[in-house]
Amino acid sequence: MSDTNYVEMAGLHIGEPLHDLLANHALPGSGVEADTFWNGLAALIADFAPRNIELLERRAELQASIDQWHRDRQDQPHDASAYRAFLEELGYLVPEGPDFAVETDNVDAEMATIPGPQLVVPVMNARYAINAANARWGSLYDALYGTDVLGDLPPAGPFDADRGERVIAWARNFLDQAVPLATGSHADVDNYEVADGALSPALADPTQLVGWQGDPSQPAAILLRNNGLHIEIQIDPEDRIGSTDPASVKDVVLESAVTAIMDCEDSVAAVDAEDKALAYRNWLGLMKGDLTEEVTKGTDTFTRRMDSDRMYAQPGGGSFLLPGRSTLLVRNVGHLMTTPAILDSDGNEIPEGLLDAMVTALCATHDLNRVDGDRNSRAGSVYIVKPKMHGPEEAAFTNDVFARVEDVLGLDRHTLKVGVMDEERRTTVNLKECIRAVADRVVFINTGFLDRTGDEMHTSMEAGPFVRKSDMKAQAWIGAYEDWNVDVGLACGLRGKAQ
Repeated sequence: MSDTNYVEMAGLHIGEPLHDLLANHALPGSGVEADTFWNGLAALIADFAPRNIELLERRAELQASIDQWHRDRQDQPHDASAYRAFLEELGYLVPEGPDFAVETDNVDAEMATIPGPQLVVPVMNARYAINAANARWGSLYDALYGTDVLGDLPPAGPFDADRGERVIAWARNFLDQAVPLATGSHADVDNYEVADGALSPALADPTQLVGWQGDPSQPAAILLRNNGLHIEIQIDPEDRIGSTDPASVKDVVLESAVTAIMDCEDSVAAVDAEDKALAYRNWLGLMKGDLTEEVTKGTDTFTRRMDSDRMYAQPGGGSFLLPGRSTLLVRNVGHLMTTPAILDSDGNEIPEGLLDAMVTALCATHDLNRVDGDRNSRAGSVYIVKPKMHGPEEAAFTNDVFARVEDVLGLDRHTLKVGVMDEERRTTVNLKECIRAVADRVVFINTGFLDRTGDEMHTSMEAGPFVRKSDMKAQAWIGAYEDWNVDVGLACGLRGKAQ
């Protein structure tokens, strides 16, 4: 064992910081009894750790065979047909089964049908995590003023009025393209109001008005929609910007990052019980909705909190809510890693992916159990991104692990959804069968240039030298990889069910 102090539970040795978080913060209010959790975790590790080890041994065996194949032919021209036949015989390339369509259900629209940006941030940094959660809505004025979208960067020093006028002109032109008026331009509007459930001045497509805030004759905000995403025109004649605008518009706010991945893997280095407890504590706070962080800028200190849902009146009467936050996913680690945060009965580190699956799902029960207030998933799902899986065997292993976690935590089958990261060559070339292995819980497949290139180099290291990084993106296989990912996903019925 390491220098960490451990607490023994169900035959496991739990690092004190992690035990404290689970016993005193994550388990209370989860609906899961402590004994059920600890015994379930111990059984998960006992049953699945040996399978995890076998999968890693299978990786090593395959890689050793591929390395030797290349070494034996290092003085010969590459024979693609012979190489493919070898990979098939080796079991690296598996037979492709019949066509099918995924059956994922209870998926939030942000994952299935709403097109929009997705952020990835390290979950160990609470400030970044809150910022990403709150990036569901963003000021177009701020984005234009502070970046080079206008063709140049803002000058140093105080507010530049000339740049401010350029920002407003650009934003009005954007409105003309996204939500055009029946006649004229948004640049010429001197008053927005809602009368008889319609916007005045009239929209070219009246159905693009979906709501407003405040008195309809003097609204505080007008909510419009284009391509499934919302645009909010904020109006305030007392505001510093609104007071100078003919229509009293103080800002144009866009629905932006509709999803965000809270990362336990790629962008952080969580090693011991203290690190893991911090990552889980922040994820728990996100799922409870009470994560905060004290932020200091210059001489000012303030508390950053998660935004609340947004209420609007709607045409035809009544009101409705729109989410104030991005729909959050959590990226667990892959199958390769072990962690000293928990040691088994023999004092061995446990597979970190098993711990991540159990604890991140436990934390998410606080969101699933919420009956009112802001929720992460209105559909009742937990979104877990699983990286660096090698082929269908490892995807099936993830499916089995998630099913066991659901049983321990008392969740309905397929509550835990999975995002398959297509970043290992063995997954790419067997992508259809990887999706089949998680067909009832898959919510996205992705591509990743850097990780996929790294695995290509690792897999084919004995085949010969690689081109330089600057030339890699121009290689034919990169384009084929990305096209293949999309084509296979569409063929497997992901449209309308998964990203």
